[in-house]
Amino acid sequence: MVNQKEQLFFSKKSTKTKGITIAILGTILMSFDPIFIRFSGVSGFDTIFLFGLFTAISMSIVVQITERRNIIKVIIASGWPLIIPSLLMLGSASAFVLSVKNTSVANTFIILSATPAVAALVSRIVLKEKTNRATWLAILFVTLGVFIVVNGSFGTGNWKGDFLALGSVFCLSLMFTLLRKYNKVNRFAIVALGGFFLAFVMFFFANPSSYTINTWLLMAAMGLLSAPLGRVLAMIATRYATASEVLLAQMFQNVLAPLLAFLFFREISNTASLIGGGIILITIIVYTLNLSKFKL
Repeated sequence: MVNQKEQLFFSKKSTKTKGITIAILGTILMSFDPIFIRFSGVSGFDTIFLFGLFTAISMSIVVQITERRNIIKVIIASGWPLIIPSLLMLGSASAFVLSVKNTSVANTFIILSATPAVAALVSRIVLKEKTNRATWLAILFVTLGVFIVVNGSFGTGNWKGDFLALGSVFCLSLMFTLLRKYNKVNRFAIVALGGFFLAFVMFFFANPSSYTINTWLLMAAMGLLSAPLGRVLAMIATRYATASEVLLAQMFQNVLAPLLAFLFFREISNTASLIGGGIILITIIVYTLNLSKFKL
């Protein structure tokens, strides 16, 4: 018979695995973001505006259905724990889109893989949250992969996009840490408000009159479904796993997104990106498959 301590142990393991699984599903959806961004045919500011507009619309409807009250009432009830992550989404999403516009998809996503390491440090400082040895070991190998990729990109002229990706890393790290602390805040409402912030800020830089039907349709597909749902799943995952563990699971983007970029645009990664990305992929697979064996 399983005693109480053993039941608690396996319950924690099951919860952690659930969080990692949800994070990976969200990651798959978000890996298609660069495809929509590249096919949009408009500037980075216009792309961000449309993404924010459709995200705000779709997620506000979801909040109305699930909460049976409008988004404004949900925001007022939640206060700053909802508003601050939404502002951080403004920073992370804007930097991400502009990074994809200014560097290779592989570089953007592999630089984003530094997020778990930063999130672990932020969580340790802000939440006093301990990170287990298995996660630190995985982060070490992920960081090694990032170093190899970045080292191979020197002299390519992609520095602007690379720095924007780093900006997204810091915003994401703090956002996921705060979500871990305020785990009861409505994730749909956060994404809805974040979408509103994106649309409002970028409206002053966008030129809607220049959009074609194709642009509206592509960005509607991204903003109404794949992008917001992927981000909501990632946020929900923080209820079951630590910020660094969720972000580590999301590293699948670093392999899947460049693969999609190759299939759609024939964008070929350089040798350093392939080596670094390979190290990251192997690390994620080993970490995920052996998650239940890791000591808490």
